Amino acid sequence: MATKSQFFRVATEGATTDGRNIDRATIEQIAASYNPKTYGARIWLEHIRGILPDSQFKAYGDVIAVKAEEVDTDNGKKLALFAQIEPTPELVAINKAKQKLYTSLEIAPDFADTGMPYLVGLGVTDSPASLGTDALKFSANRKQQADNLFSAGVEVELVLDEPAGVKLADAVKNLLSRFSNKSGTDAAQFADISEAVETLAGHVVTVNDNYASTLARLDKAETALIATQTDLDAFKAQMDAAPGNAPRRPSATGNDGAVQTEF
Repeated sequence: MATKSQFFRVATEGATTDGRNIDRATIEQIAASYNPKTYGARIWLEHIRGILPDSQFKAYGDVIAVKAEEVDTDNGKKLALFAQIEPTPELVAINKAKQKLYTSLEIAPDFADTGMPYLVGLGVTDSPASLGTDALKFSANRKQQADNLFSAGVEVELVLDEPAGVKLADAVKNLLSRFSNKSGTDAAQFADISEAVETLAGHVVTVNDNYASTLARLDKAETALIATQTDLDAFKAQMDAAPGNAPRRPSATGNDGAVQTEF
């Protein structure tokens, strides 16, 4: 099952790395028009698109949804773009290692000759949000189109949505920690109860996973069963309709019903 992130801010209306601006209308239009089924924006290391699947510059996930919301800044309220992504395990590991903590949008100002801006990529970088850093001055050969623009890097902490069972386990641990100041026999009993409840919460996680897996297997089994039943019905109909190769034995006329025995 793919893991998706919570929504996080990826851009705010204002300056870009090449001296242009992302205005409020652009963010509104991107939020309204983005559809992964139309064109899915992938996540790239420093906006570099590798051509080999095992390259360090392979895709590190996909942008699955975006939305626009107002945020407070030092210069008053501004419109910001938030994204939800499906990261690869490599990107999750990179983020946990405190690497590539900033994101930068790649926007096509005139997407597919529509005259409308569209999100075509999301870069992850170590560059801070300042426009004065050299690393944010991306060269044009990293862009799909020369007139595409990159937004200023925005720092992000990647927070993933977890299965309900995992959240339950954490909630149980937090709840039990409130009552951990015990002593003597009470402390020993409490420790036993705590261990039992935490183990139960852990089983919930396993049950959630097993349940999803079981549903998938049942769906496949049901599909196979329906196909088999269809084949059997067709075969039976074919056999009933087909004449036999050998003549059928005439039906027995029998006798008068009297039982005959030998003397």
